[in-house]
Amino acid sequence: MLDAAAIERVLPHRHPFLFLDEVTSLEPGVRATGSKTVSADEPFFAGHFPGRPVMPGVLLVEAMAQLGAVALLSAQPEGGRVPFLAGIDRARFHRPVFPGDRLRLQTELERRRGRVGRGHGRAFVGNDMVAEADFLYALVPAGSPPSDGGRPGGATGEGPGGVQPGGGAR
Repeated sequence: MLDAAAIERVLPHRHPFLFLDEVTSLEPGVRATGSKTVSADEPFFAGHFPGRPVMPGVLLVEAMAQLGAVALLSAQPEGGRVPFLAGIDRARFHRPVFPGDRLRLQTELERRRGRVGRGHGRAFVGNDMVAEADFLYALVPAGSPPSDGGRPGGATGEGPGGVQPGGGAR
């Protein structure tokens, strides 16, 4: 349904931090399914782990969240806002992901209040679920970095709506 070029028209992410190859089904604002072929050339494999490369679990969560962002942003333009990952809950990693694995990703957007929302993602290799997590996102203004060094909440590090980096709310 969406190839890499179409995904890049929706998301601000770019290589090496774009973890979607395609979106295979999309219900805008509700859910999406996509995939990522994990290549042996991925830059993170150089250090995670030499001699036994394993895709970091946090990058599996990032891939699920990126797919959720495609579903969210495909529903309607967010008026110059982009979704930032604001929290991760109940993350579970059921088995490692290795070079050559093809991830099948599923994300559902569960609820939204104003600029903050929640989703649930699952990652599979074949029929085996390899990871799942709930994630929070916050819609923040897009565009050039502010004069405070580019942190979403300025010098305090506090993001929009009281969302703290790392996901905590004030």
